Amino acid sequence: MISFTVTAVVFGVVFLAELPDKTALAGLVLGTRYRASYVFAGVAAAFALHVALAVAAGSVLTLLPQQLVHALTGVLFLGGAAVLLMKKDEGEEEIRRPEDQSFWKVAGAGFMLILVAEFGDLTQIMTANLAARYDDPLSVGLGAVLALWVVAGLGIVGGKALMKRVPLRLITKVAALLMLALGLWSLWEAVTG
Repeated sequence: MISFTVTAVVFGVVFLAELPDKTALAGLVLGTRYRASYVFAGVAAAFALHVALAVAAGSVLTLLPQQLVHALTGVLFLGGAAVLLMKKDEGEEEIRRPEDQSFWKVAGAGFMLILVAEFGDLTQIMTANLAARYDDPLSVGLGAVLALWVVAGLGIVGGKALMKRVPLRLITKVAALLMLALGLWSLWEAVTG
């Protein structure tokens, strides 16, 4: 059974952490050059694969003693918060154009870009941590993949408008504070559990 609470928490954390990420900018660039639905199909498939790998890794962590898992996820969340707080603004990266605008070329370019750029990324590690923390792979996977798909959609369709209204630094700070709170909570559970 899927937990709405876990799904919502994971969605919020992953959404805020992914918004300032380079892949949102890459989706924006691809979306301005190619048919948005083709780009989204490739990007969404790559994100689904990344979430499946992250949830599987996090589920393996649940086999460890709870106190150790809480301590490990707490430290990793604090590290993620530090990475977000120390992150410098990144410019748009160069993206190669597919030879033509066919579905498979455009979706394939989006898939490969995200597959490579997101492997071992902060949100993938965070998803694994959340899967270990909640021991609810379905809810965590659903929340993470929906968050990544929404960010990709926003990046592809309306990223520039969002970034004009909400400062990127504010989004990054809110994501870092959420990760800091989750990290402290996990460490508290490790010490008191």
